[in-house]
Amino acid sequence: METSAVARMEPASLPLNEFDRVFRDNYAAVFRAAYRVTGNAEDAEDVLQTVFLRMWKRDPERERVENLSSFLHRSAINAALDVVRSRQRARQVPLEDCAPVLAESAHQQPDRMRFGGEIREWLRGALARLNPREAQMFVLRFFEGKENPEIARLLDTTPGTVAVTISRMRSRLEKEFRSVGGGS
Repeated sequence: METSAVARMEPASLPLNEFDRVFRDNYAAVFRAAYRVTGNAEDAEDVLQTVFLRMWKRDPERERVENLSSFLHRSAINAALDVVRSRQRARQVPLEDCAPVLAESAHQQPDRMRFGGEIREWLRGALARLNPREAQMFVLRFFEGKENPEIARLLDTTPGTVAVTISRMRSRLEKEFRSVGGGS
């Protein structure tokens, strides 16, 4: 159960030990969310710092945050999308290099690794072109593996809205992928 100072994230009344607890409880989830979007450990660390710095500096007069974990997760996705948009041409650490972070197998064929890297690069660019709400839904569904009702709860919308948005977005991304040579 969160204290009211933590739930409201008021920096003036948030003791350092409470901030430390919030950080320890949430840093791994924030890092993973950021890494899945950016594909780069250094960028994910930058996002991690940005999210918690913003939380610390948050104006106490802003609206109340009911679900701190959800708020931090969405903040990580949004900040990571900002990084992807601003660093489209930046050097990226291959996803396979951070396999322990994402619990993926590092034992892939070299040609599959190269093709997979090209697909991930295209997908990151495509995510950067989506509006923030669509990108959040996509990341939560396909990167985080969350189901529509949970996404709806996290984003304060209905499961039907999530389903329709994801379906339309997926069709649009598949069509775009085929048009750039990803399939017939």
